[in-house]
Amino acid sequence: QVQLVESGGGLVQAGGSLRLSCAASGSIYSIKAMGWYRQGPGKQRELVATINGVGSTNYADSVKGRFTISRDIAKKTLYLQMNSLKPEDTAVYTCNFRWGSLLRDSWGQGTQVTVSS
Repeated sequence: QVQLVESGGGLVQAGGSLRLSCAASGSIYSIKAMGWYRQGPGKQRELVATINGVGSTNYADSVKGRFTISRDIAKKTLYLQMNSLKPEDTAVYTCNFRWGSLLRDSWGQGTQVTVSS
C-alpha cells in the first residue's frame, strides 16, 4: 500500500511564503515523475509543477518565477516552495507520484493553501 502525505499548507498573507511537503510511504519504487496540482474554488484541477526522473522541471505560467519544485529521492519526498503568494493561489494542493514499471499514479489527500489579500 502506497501512501502520500502532504503537509505545510495554511493561511498566509499576500506576498508571503509557504513550503509544501509530500512524503511517500509503503512499497513505492522507481519513481518516474512527481508533481503538484491544485484546485481552486469553482475551478478545475490544474498542473502547478512537475519534476521528472532526471530532475527536469516544468511549471505553469502562473507560478513561474515564484514557485520552486524539488525532491529528495532518498527520502521519497517532494517539495514545493511557494513565494510571493497571491490570493489567486488559494487552492487545495495535491501531490502525485508516477512510479513503477507499470507507471502507477499515487495521489496525496490534498492540503489547503489560503492566501489573504
